[in-house]
Amino acid sequence: MRIALVLLLALACTNPPATTSPTVTETQPAARTGPRVVFPDGHVVHVEVANTEELRAQGLMYRDHLAPDDGMLFFFPGDGNYPFWMKNTRIPLDMIWIDSNRTVADVKFEVPPCKADPCPSYPPQGVARYVLEVAGGVARQHGIKAGDVLRFEGTDPFEVR
Repeated sequence: MRIALVLLLALACTNPPATTSPTVTETQPAARTGPRVVFPDGHVVHVEVANTEELRAQGLMYRDHLAPDDGMLFFFPGDGNYPFWMKNTRIPLDMIWIDSNRTVADVKFEVPPCKADPCPSYPPQGVARYVLEVAGGVARQHGIKAGDVLRFEGTDPFEVR
């Protein structure tokens, strides 16, 4: 019995308990869902939808930053000439007017923030149903121009109110 006890103690001292090292796993960023606009070169812009008078009036006012893959898509009740301005907007924006066929009607690049009233208005050179605002420089970087067709995804549930 004594030999068995000595052997048991010896084995316990010579074989440390097995430990498991933590498994390191790489995590992928969560896929973003929601409405988006896809440029002809495949660049995806995740959009907030401005489909009410109140949301259209607020727009991107008071924002200090807008990521290159974020934007705001304005819905209007019908085709028209919708000028925009930059009142209370703190960052330069690109404005992309889009017709009901989702074809780019006009683009204004790097529209500067308005620092004091009266703020200038920026009218399009064509008729549009939507306006997409993205961070200044994004439209030029992706070669957006009049005649380009953009793809809208996840925007069907939104109605103009």
